[in-house]
Amino acid sequence: MKKRLLVVLLLVGVSISFAQNTKTVTIGILADETSVENAPLLEKLQNEITAVVGQDAKVVFKDPIENGFDLDTAKSNYLAMEASDVDIILAFGVINNIALYQQKVYAKPVIVFGSVNSDFIDLPKDQKTSGINNIAYIIAPLSYAKDLDAFNSIYEYKKVGILVDDYLPEALPIKELFDTYFADKDAAYTLINLPEDGNVSDLLGDVDAVYLAGGFDLSEVAFRNLVSTINENQLPSFSANRKRDVEKGILATNQPETTIDQLFRRIALDVESIVNGTNPSELPMLLEYKNRLSLNFNTAKEIKFPLRYSMLGTVDIVGGENNYIAEDAYSLLDIMNGVIGRNLGLEAERKNIDLSTQDVKTAKSNFLPDVSASTTAAYVDPRVAEISGGASPEFSTSGTVGLQQLIYSEGAAAGITIQDNLQKAQQETYNAAELDAILNGSVAYFNALILKTNAQIQAQNLGVTKENLQISEQNFEAGASGKSDVLRFRSQMAQNMQTLIEAGNQLSQAYYTINQLMNNPIAMEIDIKDAVISEGLFSNYRYQDFLEILDNPKLRPNLVEFLIQEAKKNAPELKNLGYNLDAVQRTYRLNASGRFVPTLALQGNYNLAISQSGKGSTVAQGVPVAPDGTYNLGLNLSLPIFRQNQQNINRQTAKIQEDQLNIQKSNIDLNIETNVNALVLDLTNEIANIQISKIAEEAAKESLDLTQIAYSEGAVPLIQLIDAQTNYLQSQLASATANYNYLLASMQLERAIGYFFLMNSEENNQDFIQRARAFILSRN
Repeated sequence: MKKRLLVVLLLVGVSISFAQNTKTVTIGILADETSVENAPLLEKLQNEITAVVGQDAKVVFKDPIENGFDLDTAKSNYLAMEASDVDIILAFGVINNIALYQQKVYAKPVIVFGSVNSDFIDLPKDQKTSGINNIAYIIAPLSYAKDLDAFNSIYEYKKVGILVDDYLPEALPIKELFDTYFADKDAAYTLINLPEDGNVSDLLGDVDAVYLAGGFDLSEVAFRNLVSTINENQLPSFSANRKRDVEKGILATNQPETTIDQLFRRIALDVESIVNGTNPSELPMLLEYKNRLSLNFNTAKEIKFPLRYSMLGTVDIVGGENNYIAEDAYSLLDIMNGVIGRNLGLEAERKNIDLSTQDVKTAKSNFLPDVSASTTAAYVDPRVAEISGGASPEFSTSGTVGLQQLIYSEGAAAGITIQDNLQKAQQETYNAAELDAILNGSVAYFNALILKTNAQIQAQNLGVTKENLQISEQNFEAGASGKSDVLRFRSQMAQNMQTLIEAGNQLSQAYYTINQLMNNPIAMEIDIKDAVISEGLFSNYRYQDFLEILDNPKLRPNLVEFLIQEAKKNAPELKNLGYNLDAVQRTYRLNASGRFVPTLALQGNYNLAISQSGKGSTVAQGVPVAPDGTYNLGLNLSLPIFRQNQQNINRQTAKIQEDQLNIQKSNIDLNIETNVNALVLDLTNEIANIQISKIAEEAAKESLDLTQIAYSEGAVPLIQLIDAQTNYLQSQLASATANYNYLLASMQLERAIGYFFLMNSEENNQDFIQRARAFILSRN
């Protein structure tokens, strides 16, 4: 017990002694400007410094003091802070940089990050520190010249508008810098002062590209206004500031993602060194990192910027926050309606309906009168004419009008019924083709969405490979790994580039299919809107209700039974067979009892002698003369007795056809039951995939992050990092496509039941849902 008490007292004594010896370091901050937007960055910097200094000292931060971009105010702010109780001064901004440069003597340690472009700094190659007592500069590899070179490598601008903060031209010789740069270039530039609200709509003039050399402190609203204006004018843009600008809608930048993190870590390490007694004049100046060209894919589409495959190896493709969707982008409903209205296959089917309608008209025309008129001119041998007594004159002309009217025919009546049924059957053939075309359009739409997502994920995977390559290069330079790791990731990057190119080509082919189905020009550029369960067009799909039914073993069979019932009721294939069966049965009756029904027809003729001349044209005295114009009427009744046994053969043929149609009907019934059951199981699988794939993706992402960190520290081998990346890629693809596969399976089920919810009114859909509920409840 005494030993334990002694240990506790010793520990307490050490703690008290440590607390008494811990010194307090007060840090003052000078800034050109402070804003609400920059508050999180300031907090992040303070946390980084506190974490790095650790137990060496207790760090206290003063509130930042800003100069409002005024040089005299910056000088007075520094002198006031120097005279205060602060121990270390952190200075940020161009104006503070200039003020401190002019100060020359520094009573307290100062760390300066002035955001001054390296183009303005001419340092000897061997100078690594400031060499000036109590001041340390942090110089990042920011270069307007290198940025403009990188910008020109992806877009050959002719006149670039360079946006700068309004104070910059007075503070730095920026005009002289750009004059020198463009002196030997086949391009021009114009300096544009950047307004605080970001509205440059009246300032862009005739520029064909925009270089954002300022605007780091713009508010979120102002930056959105700036990006919106630039992109609405379809101008390629390039930021000198950070990758975050690209994610917000700027087209490209040459800055890596980790710039801010590296800067804050350097500042924190410099503070730690000063706390431990190092003079700032001995601290390294250069903040080294590799520039990485990043490009916003959505912005590129919005401004119709041409993306080249050659960019993939050197450019990081990011999605960005603007999620641009083209104005002419198709939704699923647009494609469905487009297919119905313009698909050439359906247009040909509609012509078949027109032809069958003509067949009905032809059948009905048998009961219309057949009226004919004829004229005859005759010449008779004059010797015969002379002795004919006027009955056969040498020259004569006559006219005849004939009438034939079918009063009733069993064959003609049956023909009307048969053709009418065949016309209805043809309509159902079209209905089936229309449902198939809608499904084909849906399949093409979701395939395109899957391929579009695949292309985006492959682009992200290429970005991950580039990050891993960078880590392997850093490990190789530090001696933590061999060159084989670097070569392995370079090889994988080439493979990922090829996969991405293939994914892009597959997406183009999917768009070709959509254009073909909609009868668009095949090469027409299109885009498609995303489809999300329970959102937009699918907001009324009642995903959760459906999930509960499918997940309930008692309710699922009732739902399947109802869907099968609906499918059989709606199936155009069954209706088609029904009409064909009616036609065949009418044919059977025609050749059975119908053969005993006589055909009744009316016939009539009217004859008129128009002229007579020549020999024999005069009738002898006392010979009766036929009246001028005669007519005759006849009623014909016919009944076939034996027609080469054709009627018996036709009756037998009709019976065989009837049996065949009934077999086909049974087969279609069986197919419907099979399809509905199978598709409901598919939906059940897809619902499970949606839930599981989300969990798998989150786990794979966390595993990749941890593995990257472990690999950078040399804790895990290369193969483990590659496995983690591959697993994340596969889980991303599975998660992204699960949603689309579920909706695609829903479309296939709707085709099976012959009812597409998107193509029906809300009233009809609600009626369908109510009938389903009533049916399911009635079976419990």
